[in-house]
Amino acid sequence: MSALLAKATALALAKRLVVNSSCRDGKSFTYNSSIYIAVAVAIDGGLITPVLQDPDKVDIYSLSRKWKELVDKARAKQLQPQEYNNGTFTLSNLGMYGVDRFNAILPPGTVNVTANHRVIYGAELAMFLQTLAKIIEDPKDLTL
Repeated sequence: MSALLAKATALALAKRLVVNSSCRDGKSFTYNSSIYIAVAVAIDGGLITPVLQDPDKVDIYSLSRKWKELVDKARAKQLQPQEYNNGTFTLSNLGMYGVDRFNAILPPGTVNVTANHRVIYGAELAMFLQTLAKIIEDPKDLTL
């Protein structure tokens, strides 16, 4: 499910690139041209966010295999910094625990559904969520 959510999010971000932005130093903002989806993974003693690079450009089969590889490496504490440090958008999925909503504690430089209005206006975020909902509701593009 995480690979599917990452793919759907990446496809929505590709259509709404302004949402794929970040503030790294608290002062300047970057609009990222590449989409790197970080997905939270629970590990002993905490969590880590392995990154799926360009999931909008990768078929779901390859993406799922890559995700499994990253999760296995994360749980074995074998991830390299480039495999968890360069996310441009972060997902947390607790659905497998029966949770239908929660407030994430965000690492610096990431954004929850609540956006920093200095970078992303509420209307832009709403259009992104609308795009994401359409992709999830009609998932034919997820298999490409």
